[in-house]
This record gives sequence, structure tokens and C-alpha cells, in this order.
Amino acid sequence: MSAAGGKGRISEASAPGNVLFLDYDNCLTRCDCYVVGEGAVASEPGVELFEYAGILEQLLEPYPDVRIVISSDWVLTFGFERARDALPLASLRDRVIGATYPDDDKNALQFSALTRGEQVLQYVTRHRLRSWLALDDRKDGFESCMLNLVHCQRGVGLGDRDVQRMLRERLYATFHVRDWR
Repeated sequence: MSAAGGKGRISEASAPGNVLFLDYDNCLTRCDCYVVGEGAVASEPGVELFEYAGILEQLLEPYPDVRIVISSDWVLTFGFERARDALPLASLRDRVIGATYPDDDKNALQFSALTRGEQVLQYVTRHRLRSWLALDDRKDGFESCMLNLVHCQRGVGLGDRDVQRMLRERLYATFHVRDWR
């Protein structure tokens, strides 16, 4: 399938200050997912896709200004709109403002060769983000910014209570608005 088009994405001028880069496989679902026909299925029998979406929703609830940028291969496989719309909760879908993958097909293959961290950091630089976190099962390319990464273990994802605690703490440290009165 081709890479996503730009429909539904933000312009560079309107990029928000608070972003969570979100991977799907091994994060919102405890395992990898595979394309079957026109859809996706979990690689482990009995695992529900996006089983931890409710946990992410609860953790983000105190931070209404945090927006989501999808940093998942789902965008390359299904396109931006389908990847966004695959999120089972409207509250999460409504936060999605874009994806790290490029809008044009000609750069998709080159972009896929980058590490996940390089993909995220390109977006951070392009949009001049100052406050951001990434929830991902990949560490590659994040070496210069490990405090911005909440790492999920393959086969566990956001179901890990230690990862939930770390995400809660990093969300607070990164996005908590202080009252300066």
C-alpha cells in the first residue's frame, strides 16, 4: 500500500507545543500486528488490537493540550486516515494531528530506512517542538534524547505497570502547566 496523503494533517505553522509520538504495535497492543486482507490482526491469538487504548486515554486525560503524532508503520501500510481511525477511542482519535511519515510517496521508502528515533527527531526539528514524548518499543535513534522516550517491552506494551508509572511521571514532568500567579 502507499504512504499516507496529507489530508487531515496539521500545517507546520500551526504545530502545537505538546506532542506524544505514538507507536501502536507492542505499545497499545502487546504484540506485533500483521496485515490480513484489508485489515490487521494481532500476531498472538486472543489478543485484542489496541487493548491498552483505555490506559493511554486515562493517562492523557489530565493533559488536554497534548496532541498525538502517529509514529507507527501503520501509517505507511494503511495511510494516515485509516491508521488514525483504527484507534478505538474518539478521545484519542481527536488528539491525532499527524504522523511522522512524509506526505508524499517519493520520500516514503527513504524515510522507512531511518531509525524510529531519527523519524521522530526529524518531525521535532521540522515543527520546532520543545515539549514532546515518544511511546515506542524501539529505542533506535533515541540515544540523544532518552528522557523523551517511554520504552515499552515487546510482548507487554502499555500493559506493564512500570511503563504506565513511567509514562505518568514523564507526562507530568514534560507537560504539567505550572501556575505562576
